[in-house]
Amino acid sequence: MVHSLEPLVIRHTHRLPAPSGPSGQGDVTARQFDSALMSVGFKLSVDLLDRLSGLTPEAVAGIAARTLDTVRVMTGEHVRHNAYFIDFPANVPDTFDFWMRCITEALADDTARDGVLAQLRDGVVDLLTLPSYGNYRHTYAEMLAAHDELIAAAGDRLTVLHLGGGPEEEVTALYLALAGSTTPLGDEGLADLRALAGHCAEGPQPEAIPVRENRAVVNGARLGVGAELLLDTVTDVLRLACALSGGDVTLVEPTRFRSLPRPVRRTMIAGLDALVAASPAKLADVLPHREAFKRLGERLHPHEYPGRPHAADVFAVARGEKEARSFDSRVEELLGADDVAGAVKLLTAAPGKLFRSLDRLLRSCRTQDERDAVVEAAEQVAPKVSGRVLLSVREHLRNRAREQDRTRGQNRTRGQDRTRGQNRTRGAGEPAGRRVFVNRRGRGWVTTDTRASVPPRERERLIEALDAETRRRLPDPGHLLIDPAVLDVALPLSGRATAAGLGVLPRGSVSPVDGEQLRFFVHWRQTEHSTDYDLSALMLDAGYDTLSWLSYTALKKVSGVHSGDITDAPAPGGASEFIDLRLKAVEGTFIVPQVNIYSGEGFEEVEESFFGFMLREAEQRGRPFEPRTVRMKSELRGPGRVALPLAFIRGGDGRWRAKWLHLYLQGSPNANRVEENRVSVATLVRGIVEREQLTVRHLTGLMAGRATSTTLWDGTTVPDGPVTYIGLERPDGLHPDSVIVTPENLRALIPA
Repeated sequence: MVHSLEPLVIRHTHRLPAPSGPSGQGDVTARQFDSALMSVGFKLSVDLLDRLSGLTPEAVAGIAARTLDTVRVMTGEHVRHNAYFIDFPANVPDTFDFWMRCITEALADDTARDGVLAQLRDGVVDLLTLPSYGNYRHTYAEMLAAHDELIAAAGDRLTVLHLGGGPEEEVTALYLALAGSTTPLGDEGLADLRALAGHCAEGPQPEAIPVRENRAVVNGARLGVGAELLLDTVTDVLRLACALSGGDVTLVEPTRFRSLPRPVRRTMIAGLDALVAASPAKLADVLPHREAFKRLGERLHPHEYPGRPHAADVFAVARGEKEARSFDSRVEELLGADDVAGAVKLLTAAPGKLFRSLDRLLRSCRTQDERDAVVEAAEQVAPKVSGRVLLSVREHLRNRAREQDRTRGQNRTRGQDRTRGQNRTRGAGEPAGRRVFVNRRGRGWVTTDTRASVPPRERERLIEALDAETRRRLPDPGHLLIDPAVLDVALPLSGRATAAGLGVLPRGSVSPVDGEQLRFFVHWRQTEHSTDYDLSALMLDAGYDTLSWLSYTALKKVSGVHSGDITDAPAPGGASEFIDLRLKAVEGTFIVPQVNIYSGEGFEEVEESFFGFMLREAEQRGRPFEPRTVRMKSELRGPGRVALPLAFIRGGDGRWRAKWLHLYLQGSPNANRVEENRVSVATLVRGIVEREQLTVRHLTGLMAGRATSTTLWDGTTVPDGPVTYIGLERPDGLHPDSVIVTPENLRALIPA
C-alpha cells in the first residue's frame, strides 16, 4: 500500500522515501538510475545516491523503475509526442501553400476527388474533408529518426530528488500537510488527500483542519474506521455526503447522492442532531444549499430516527416547512435601513464575514464616526480571522488603491483629450472602470466597475492593522535564507489558483524566462468522441492590441512556426501540437499561448490533457518534445472551451518573464479560434497583468524583522547551521533541522 502512495510523495515533495532492501553493491545500478533520471531532467541528491549505492542492484532497479515512471508523468514524457510536420520546427510550409497541397493530394485520391471538386465549385473547401489534413502521416519512430539527439545545455532543467524519511513517515507527513492546509487544495490535491486519508485514518491527525473541503475528505476516511466525525456546521455533513458519493465537496457542482448503508446514515443523522441541538442558529446554514439538502434527506431517511428531532429540523428548513433566518439576511436588513453601525456590531460575531464585507461597509458609511466604527471593529476581531482571509483582504485593499489611482489618471487624460478636441481610441483590453473576476474553477470574466472608492485614510489604516496581525502570527525563522527568484511568486491563497503539474506557480506569479527558443506544447487524448484541440499563440503590443498570432490558420511567422493541426486524438497515442518561437524575433510586448477546443470533448471530459513550455538554446536541436528542456507542465482541467495557462511579458529591460494566469474562457460550443477571442483574451490578460498580487516578498519582508539574520542565497554557499529556506528549488546540503519552503509546499507560509 505504501508503494502505491510513493508517487504522491515524489510529486508533492520531490523526495524519495528512504529506500530499503538487502545490503549490497548497488553503486553501478544507482549511477545508471541517476543517468536515466538526468535524461528527463531529474537527478539524485548526493545523500540519496549514497543510500541507493548500499543496496543490491535488484533493489535499486525496482526503485528506479517506479521512480522513472513517476517523473516521466510529471514532465509529460509518458506519452509519445508526434508532430504533423515530421521535421518541425524545420521545413514548416506557408499556410496557403500547405492547404493547396492538401487539396492537390485530395484531387489525386479517387475516393475524395468528387467531393472536393463539388466544394471547389461552391467556392469553399472544408479542410476536415481532405484525407491528408489533420492526421499524422508518419509514425512516431519515423519522426524520431528525422531528428538529431538533444545536446545538453547548461540551462536545461535539473530537478533534484532528495532523500526522504521512511515510507510511512513520508506518507504521514504529506497527509498531515494536506489535511491541515490553511488554504483550499486544487482538484488533484483533494484526490491525493482522499487516497492518503484512507491510509492514515487510524494514525496521527492534524491539530486542526481549517478548510471545509479537506475536512469532508478526512471525515469520509474517519467514517470508514469508526472514528468520531469532525463537524462544525450542518454543511460539513452535506460535504461529507458528497465525498461519500464521489461528488464535488466544494458544493459548486451538484452531486448525485448514492444510497448509504444504515450505520453511515445513523452516524450522519446523529451528527446533524448534535450540531443543531447545541446551536439552533446553525439551521440557517441550510438555506444556501436547500436543494442539495432536500436530495440528501431522501438518502438519509430522517423519519426513521424519531429520537433525533433536531436532525429532522434540518430537512424541514430545506423543504420550507420551518423558518430559519440566515445571518446574511439580518446583515442585509440592517444595511438596507442604512444602519451601518448595527451591521458592524452584528458582523463582529462572524469575523470572517466582517472582513469580507469591509469594502462594502466603508462605501456605505455616511459619517466619519461610522467609518471609524468599521475600522475599529476590524482591528478588534483581526486575531480571530484566518490568515488566508487577512492576506486576501490586504491584497484587495492594495488593488483598490491602484484602481482608484488608475481611474483618476484616465479621467484626467480623457479631460485633456476633450479639451484638445481629440478622440482617443482605446485598446482592446483598456476600457476604464472594469473588474476582472475569476471563480474558484478558473473561469474568468469582465464586468463594469460601478463601485465608489474606499476612503484612503481608512484603507491605509486597515492595511497597517493587517500587516501587524500577520507579522504577529508568523513564526520566528531564525536564519532566513531566501532565493531571490521566489520573491515574485504569488502567495497561494487558494489551491484553485494553481493547476497541478511540474514547475507550476500560483496565478499572478512572475518568473524569469531565460532562453532563446520558447516552445509550447499541448497533448490530449479523447475518451470516446473525436476531439480537436488547437494550440495557438497571440502576440499583443504594449496597449494589448493584437499584432499577430500563430495557429493552424497561420503556421509561419518571422518569429516562429506551428507544428501543424491534428484533428483527432484517439487512444492510445492521443495527439500533440507545438509552437516554436525565437524570442528575439517576437514583435510586441505580450505572448499569450492558448488552447482552443475546436470540437469534441471538454478539458474535464477527455482522458488526458496538459499544456507546457520548453526553453532551449539557439543551437539545441532534438525532438519536438525533450523532457530535459520542459520548464512547466500543467494539467488542463477546467470549465470553458478556451484555456489560458500563462502569458509572457517583455519588460523594459528587454527580458521576458512569465505571468501565470490559469484562466478559462467560456468560448463557443465549437470552432473556437484565436482570431475570434483575441479581444476577450486581451481584456483578461490586462486585468491579471495589472493587478498587484501579494507575493512571497511581502511575507519574507514581515518575517525578516523576526529573523536572527537574513541572507539572499547566491546559488552556491549553503550555511552550516539550520535555516528557514524559501526558494524555487531546495539546495543540496542544507542542515537536516532546516525548515524548507518551495513551491511544492508554499501554502505552509500562510499563517493559520
